[in-house]
Amino acid sequence: MNYTNCGNFKCSYEKDAALFQTLFSRICIGAFLLLLVIVPFLLDHYFIYILNMILIAVIGAAGLNILTGFTGLISLGQGAFMAVGAFGAGCLSNRFGLPFYLAIPAAGVIAALVGAFFGIPSLRLKGLYLSIATLAAQFIIEFIIIRAEPITGGVQGLSIDYASFFGVAINDDFRFYWLALPLAVAMTLAAANIVRSKIGRAFLSVRDNYIAAEAMGINLFRCKLTAFAISSFYAGVAGSLWAYYTTIVTVENFTIMVSIQYLSMIIIGGLGSILGSIFGATFLIVLPEILQSLSNMAAGQYPAISQIVGALKEMAFGLVIILFLLFEPEGLARRWRLIKAYWKLWPFSY
Repeated sequence: MNYTNCGNFKCSYEKDAALFQTLFSRICIGAFLLLLVIVPFLLDHYFIYILNMILIAVIGAAGLNILTGFTGLISLGQGAFMAVGAFGAGCLSNRFGLPFYLAIPAAGVIAALVGAFFGIPSLRLKGLYLSIATLAAQFIIEFIIIRAEPITGGVQGLSIDYASFFGVAINDDFRFYWLALPLAVAMTLAAANIVRSKIGRAFLSVRDNYIAAEAMGINLFRCKLTAFAISSFYAGVAGSLWAYYTTIVTVENFTIMVSIQYLSMIIIGGLGSILGSIFGATFLIVLPEILQSLSNMAAGQYPAISQIVGALKEMAFGLVIILFLLFEPEGLARRWRLIKAYWKLWPFSY
């Protein structure tokens, strides 16, 4: 008698922990990557610019989610660590002539070392107290960047040349897309694999119950410093990408508001979810553009509205965070899981 499988069964831990567990999911991710390859040929420079900003934000948000979402360590210094990466890439490029494919990972390593240093208080502090310590790191790094004028350019910042590959300058939105896309995909996959690894499971145990984690033999201090280093490495890579994209790096680009924005990304997208980092980054990059478009349309009828656009953006930004915390505290990632579950069971309700 022949039997037909009904459902998606896993017979090993390896299959249960696979990133793409079914053929359909692999087809979907392949189609999505193919769409990302095709879409820049169909869009103008403005929309490609938005895509580039999303790709940079995805890298930074994924790193912060490893620290906050998976390890449970709240950080308000992601903007500062991005600044370290941006200025690091600028100095390595301008002073030592490193090409971008060496300057970007080197800037990430520099940011990781700085992040690990400021992660030392995590051994004694947690929760709100740790967030205040990382907030102090934000202001300390800003102060150092401004004062180290011979190296960083001070308040005037640095000017960096466009990245070039085989003599071709990556000097427009379309060309930069082909630099940011593979890097964002690679680092997103790396983040997904990190959280599935032994160190990723240690992160989760520290987040859920650090006393039990220590009792099982996990070195809390080393685990927390590793989480800070990985998160800061991602921030440094995102900051260095920003530097090569804009070619002008100033401390005003990486203020405390940037740190709050990245924390908001992972809250809205979903803490403890790499997919949530993608959703949150996309949402918070696209939202201001939508608000700007709406204000431009309304300005024709109500000219005075253009003067309060900035305040409306901040109000809408805060309102969205409050609404997510109230009605969808697990973020867009949970909503995506519910949608998948609905169509998986459709047309049945059980």
